[in-house]
Amino acid sequence: MGEATPQPLFNTKKFHWTDAKSKSVTRPEDPYKYLAGFGNEHQSEFIPGALPIGQNSPQLCPYELYAEQITGTSFAATRATSMRNFLYRRRPACVHGKFTKIDDNPSVEASFLNPSLEVHNVPSQLSWSAFKIPDKAGGAVDFTMGIHTLGGSGQPNIREGLAYHIFAINSGMPNKAFVNIDGDFLVVAQEGHLDITTEFGHIYLQPSEICVIQQGVRFKVDLVEQHSPKGARGYIIETWGTKWELPELGPLGGYGLANARDFLFPTADIDTCSTGGWSIISKQGGKYYSTSQNHTPFDVVAWHGNYIPYKYDLTKFVYHNTVSVDHTDPCINTVLTAKSRDIHAPLCDFLIFGPRWDVAEQTFRPPYFHRNCASEFLARIYGPDKVGGRSEVFAPGGASYEASFTPHGNADERTVGAMYADMKAMRVGENQLTFMLESCRSLLFTAWALKDSGHLVAEDIPESIWDTLPDRFGKNEEAMALLKAMGRA
Repeated sequence: MGEATPQPLFNTKKFHWTDAKSKSVTRPEDPYKYLAGFGNEHQSEFIPGALPIGQNSPQLCPYELYAEQITGTSFAATRATSMRNFLYRRRPACVHGKFTKIDDNPSVEASFLNPSLEVHNVPSQLSWSAFKIPDKAGGAVDFTMGIHTLGGSGQPNIREGLAYHIFAINSGMPNKAFVNIDGDFLVVAQEGHLDITTEFGHIYLQPSEICVIQQGVRFKVDLVEQHSPKGARGYIIETWGTKWELPELGPLGGYGLANARDFLFPTADIDTCSTGGWSIISKQGGKYYSTSQNHTPFDVVAWHGNYIPYKYDLTKFVYHNTVSVDHTDPCINTVLTAKSRDIHAPLCDFLIFGPRWDVAEQTFRPPYFHRNCASEFLARIYGPDKVGGRSEVFAPGGASYEASFTPHGNADERTVGAMYADMKAMRVGENQLTFMLESCRSLLFTAWALKDSGHLVAEDIPESIWDTLPDRFGKNEEAMALLKAMGRA
């Protein structure tokens, strides 16, 4: 990769991508070309003529390549849900040695079935300060060993559930590839720039961008040193037995929220520079296995299909909200959704909150006090170090969690101020970007999240915080007079 030239126009604190008035679909640091369109059939060839025409598996492929299929759904899936690809590569992926058990990443967990000694119920709130990027002086920590599980629900073996992880790395993956057999990774970049090599080509990922790498796809994560002097940090949402989709738009019509055209897919880019042997690390049931081969796993010259890693820039999100009265439920900010077996409750919704306008009139503008059936996990990508209230979010790189039906809302001086504020149009979320995961599941948490990480701030909000929410009704003279007249004072 050549050196990228940073451009101040693309400061992550901009209101929206359009503020930069760019004629490119990517930021200036990104050196790669992409295909656009969520859910599309795509095809790409690094060498012209490498894709067979009119069939998938000719007797002899162009340039004597090997045809190899990868399927992300069952063979008999409906046409609308079928996900698969044909890859045309120098050597089939089956050309490798025996898989052997290796030392696990001790802070990765994949089983969240109660009762268990490994994971724990938490009935209220958790908050973590910014997770530490490992010091390079302490040794190399690459993506395979830099993943740390916070919590989850279910198990990959039963194709049902999810896990929330953070990653913190200081090294790339020379001659090493990773493949997650358990499920799909949705990766959120928070600090540092990542050059992700996949079998389908490259994805360049930087803060406020996300990417999805599907189950069974081989990839490697390297640091872009110019923009990652200390390393990189971010979040991973792992889903089992379901795929990320765009939410339905309903009365919004054909456009809005995350538009399909803004999702970008890599183009074929065969690795011709690597030499020597390669290690392939496979995660299955949260355990690590390794095999070796004497050729690069990224030797795909051409491909076609719809089971492809992709990325999305969160600054392209099109916000919608009320233009009259009342606060809109947070689902209006859903970027992607992963369905569960319950058609009325998704396994996970990925939401974002960034700079936008609030114009609601005669309305308590902060989120109303609420108890949701959904659990809520929040993390700040950039912005102020701390925002108060029961839904506490600490510095960028940290996180907070609210269990299902735990009462929460804003519990500080801003609440009273919002009750008597001048109802003018105002900007909210200025200079910040936060994402939230809403799930129909209450999570079970790992010992690493609750103790070993050293970043747990509090298991609950102190009771004293509620002293800022007095009983104002009890001091209202009109209300007390009415109660007295009713014989209830």
